[in-house]
Amino acid sequence: MRAHVIGNVALDETIRVDDLPVPGASILGVELSRDLGGKGTNQAVVLGRAGLPTRLIAPVGRDARAGEIRSALAREPVEASLVELDGVRSDISLILMTSRGENAIVTTNEAASGLPPEAAVSAIADAAPGDLLVLQGNLSFATTRALLSEGRARGMRTAFNPSPVRDFFADLWPFVDIAFVNEGEAVAAGGIGHLIALGVGRVALTLGPRGARLISAGRDEAVAAAPAAVVDTTGAGDCFMATALASAALRGVDLDARALAHAARAAALTVARPGTMRAFPIAAEMAAILAS
Repeated sequence: MRAHVIGNVALDETIRVDDLPVPGASILGVELSRDLGGKGTNQAVVLGRAGLPTRLIAPVGRDARAGEIRSALAREPVEASLVELDGVRSDISLILMTSRGENAIVTTNEAASGLPPEAAVSAIADAAPGDLLVLQGNLSFATTRALLSEGRARGMRTAFNPSPVRDFFADLWPFVDIAFVNEGEAVAAGGIGHLIALGVGRVALTLGPRGARLISAGRDEAVAAAPAAVVDTTGAGDCFMATALASAALRGVDLDARALAHAARAAALTVARPGTMRAFPIAAEMAAILAS
């Protein structure tokens, strides 16, 4: 089994602030890090570090940022296929983080939303039945819809994280096998029961320090959070989703409570460290988590 992650890639700039700004405020900050990021890339890297063969398809511009992104991805256990687009800039994220671990993130979406449906679909032409197709909310409706439809036609397992929330998600749920949502995303989607009724097979509902729930038709399992000293929550949700998917895939089972328990441990390590990519568990740490 392979994971095919189609999503965004960005350069993350993290700045420490005393408090998140209110409208009209000018505040001072301290630059903490410049790191590889983007929800699609975050998830692909964690899947790769977990030992699952993973391919990342991500759009970039023809600019210096793309070169920096390519160099950073070369250090990760991921097969990276960057689709260069004319007339756009590679995406960036500005992360404001307080000493309490709270954050606010602004991400550009010019490259991600510019990925054409035909280029995205052709990138999974060699996918096999049973492979994972992993998507997030940064691509356009046409591209996301085409990928989910093609994935279903190929017998792939489709996993979707509806973030950032977009109006068009309502039309995508019938093509999704596994959904990862937080409480706000669940409300925006019409509730967990609504997703199950539309055909989503399993929903992982993340609850932060209150743990998570794994919900399917007729079943609702609670999974406790792992203890953590919170330093920076950036990327924790991506780490949770990717670890859970990898745990289940490597054991050859459907998403289960053990996978969510593994994900909780990986996310606890992530939030205890500053940064994005450098905060994720390394391969040895992932191996120890998945062996438990």
